[in-house]
Amino acid sequence: MNKDLTQYLTKFLTPERFNLFNRIIENRTKYMTVALEDIYQPHNASAVLRSCDCFGVQDVHIIENNNEYNVSPDVAVGSDKWLNLYKYNELENNSLDTINKLKKNGYRIIATTPHTDDVNLEDFNLEKGKFALFFGAELPGLSDIVMDNADEFLKIPMYGFTESFNISVSAALTMHTLYNKLRSSNIKWQVTADEKEEIFFEWVKKSVKSSDKLIERYLLENKL
Repeated sequence: MNKDLTQYLTKFLTPERFNLFNRIIENRTKYMTVALEDIYQPHNASAVLRSCDCFGVQDVHIIENNNEYNVSPDVAVGSDKWLNLYKYNELENNSLDTINKLKKNGYRIIATTPHTDDVNLEDFNLEKGKFALFFGAELPGLSDIVMDNADEFLKIPMYGFTESFNISVSAALTMHTLYNKLRSSNIKWQVTADEKEEIFFEWVKKSVKSSDKLIERYLLENKL
């Protein structure tokens, strides 16, 4: 990423927006990421993105096997604008493709569902390395492929008659708990310096009016 180009674009930001970006980026993480499998309800899909933004989760992996992931603007309130969204919809088995790519990048695959080998949310071990939280659709839940390839299983303890939370509630509770545990740990959970530069550039680009034309002009003037 060209630092000079980023500095050039930031001249078109208000000081308030520039300071806001600098403050928020210090709370962004890729140590924890989220993967959503076949979420077809727009309300839930949008609510999860909003929670990801609120809890500093920068990357979201969207698996579209049978259902297209639709966002409701009134629920997401623009949160998807500030996240890195990766969609998997080109293969017959997009779930396995997502899992393989995440594992290749060093992520533990965590299925958020009760299992014989599950662990309670509060007891989840953050020290074992970065992790990807997999959430499934409301009724079917996570696919057998995710269950068979998961490294660990995570559950939220419940004490009522209902056996499960709505997916958006489950995602919010899980991210809130684990993000707070990360912040109070000695783990290097924040995005790296290079990642900060990349994210900051994208935020500025999305915030500055006619940024593509400004970038084109800058490159021509500087013969880049």
